[in-house]
Amino acid sequence: MVRALVLLAQLAGTSIVSETVETGERRLIDLGTFECRDITRSTVLQRVCYDRARQDLVVAADGAYDRYCGVTADTVERLLGAPSMGQFFNQNIRSGTAGSRYDCPA
Repeated sequence: MVRALVLLAQLAGTSIVSETVETGERRLIDLGTFECRDITRSTVLQRVCYDRARQDLVVAADGAYDRYCGVTADTVERLLGAPSMGQFFNQNIRSGTAGSRYDCPA
């Protein structure tokens, strides 16, 4: 399906533009290398995007995007499989203070 879209875009002469989102810190993140999933079973999370090679997680939670660095694939899998994704996210990933485990370098 993706190959077909790329081919159609090339044939039409249009360039493919990656999606970019803005985080709460006003940083722009290009999601071109991320695998994103829209979340429908959580009242806290709306979208989860993960770049496995860089271990970067971008999450739309409560209507705003935030980025978390150094998040292992196992942690993301546990998040996606958790009975309560919001509770898992709040307890294991979301940073409450500066200097938290998954804070990204400036």
